[in-house]
Amino acid sequence: MPEQLFVARSSLPCPASEAFAWHERPGAFLRLAPPWESVELESHTGIRDGGRAVLRMKLGPLSQKWIAEHRNYQPGRQFQDVQVEGPFAVWEHTHTILPETDSTCVLEDSIRYRPPFGVLGRWFGGGMIRRKLERVFRYRHRITQDDLRAHAAAKECARMNVLISGATGLVGSELIPLLETGGHTVTRLVRKPSKTAGREVVWDPSRREIDASQLSGIDAVVHLAGEGIANKRWSAAQKEKIRSSRTLGTGTLARAVASMPVRPKVFVCASAIGFYGDRGDEVLDETSVAGRGFLPEVCRECEAACQPVRDRGIRTVNMRIGVVLTPKGGALQKMLLPFKLGGGGVLGSGKQYWSWIALDDLIGAIYHALTHESVVGPVNATSPSPVTNREFTKTLGRVLHRPTIVPMPAFAARLALGEMADDLLLASARVVPRVLERTNYEFRFPELEGAFRHLLGREEKNTRSPVQIGHSG
Repeated sequence: MPEQLFVARSSLPCPASEAFAWHERPGAFLRLAPPWESVELESHTGIRDGGRAVLRMKLGPLSQKWIAEHRNYQPGRQFQDVQVEGPFAVWEHTHTILPETDSTCVLEDSIRYRPPFGVLGRWFGGGMIRRKLERVFRYRHRITQDDLRAHAAAKECARMNVLISGATGLVGSELIPLLETGGHTVTRLVRKPSKTAGREVVWDPSRREIDASQLSGIDAVVHLAGEGIANKRWSAAQKEKIRSSRTLGTGTLARAVASMPVRPKVFVCASAIGFYGDRGDEVLDETSVAGRGFLPEVCRECEAACQPVRDRGIRTVNMRIGVVLTPKGGALQKMLLPFKLGGGGVLGSGKQYWSWIALDDLIGAIYHALTHESVVGPVNATSPSPVTNREFTKTLGRVLHRPTIVPMPAFAARLALGEMADDLLLASARVVPRVLERTNYEFRFPELEGAFRHLLGREEKNTRSPVQIGHSG
């Protein structure tokens, strides 16, 4: 059976040397893994001849190991991934980066492959494989272009050693690869030492314990740790856990950073648009006052706990984060199955505003805050296009090609979730990112439909794309 050839090609906004360096740095594989795929990188020995990447691919309860060996390594120009164990009869992926101009280059991914099971595999799986390759490589090339553009925007900033709490969480696990592909170093703030490679500092926020002496050499801090707001139904005990995890953790870290002999230049702390409370159609920017209720109180207390670093003259940024969109977790992950089954619909009246942000834009905004001195104080980490719940619902249904005719009345949401339903699902907060706009952050996904299509690999057919795709064989 003849081999098949797949080629994806696009222009990158940087010299070829920078694009190749991006691919070689830690974090590149994780940045390129589509969020709708379940792929785990078990080990990687580096992009050199003989180096190997060991992957674990999951499909429901099943999983398969895929081992690829790097060959034909040509510094600054190309390398290959050749399957030595995995699902294909043949798989040879050549990454080539060629100069285009002094400031741009061309990335070409060329894959020669043969499906398993011979002719039967080609007949029954050939079309599916081609469609999957197109989805994956449109995503990969878009990420590569956008990340390189973000690193170019931060080129005036020196390489940093960034301390990150909540490193294994939804946001931290995506932020770390972005920083690493930009040449920055990451130190993880952890409760228990792990066996993974990399620098760690141990702390115990519940006991207000952290060894400030271990923080030497830290240039920037990103504080993401805290009990998930939607992890459990809000009992009195759970609400106290949410509050204390944020105030104690933030205060402990802020005091330790403030006591350092050589202090970092910037302290970025996660907050939430829950700061504003339920505000109807009112347009809310960073100058808007706090709302009333549990979440506004928690956000105010968390932001106030940063005062020790402010008092020491450290640039402090409170990221008020909106509804984070990714199929890997959070609200979108919970909504996908019912929507795919045709059970999606508006929540409550559907008139409440949901201020959202794609996960790639959230980590991009944090990176922007780290590397731009003009960003200081409260920052709304939301897209510039907040939508009502009804608009959100209809857009997701359109992208998934599913009806959205099964509403959840407000009383049903309250029955299922209690007080949390009012604050997280039924409250309206029309938040706009004035600081990010004023400091020239370039949103990757300013519109909801474009974000959904990218995150779910649902690009419309016949839409003009910067990635050229070809098949033969």
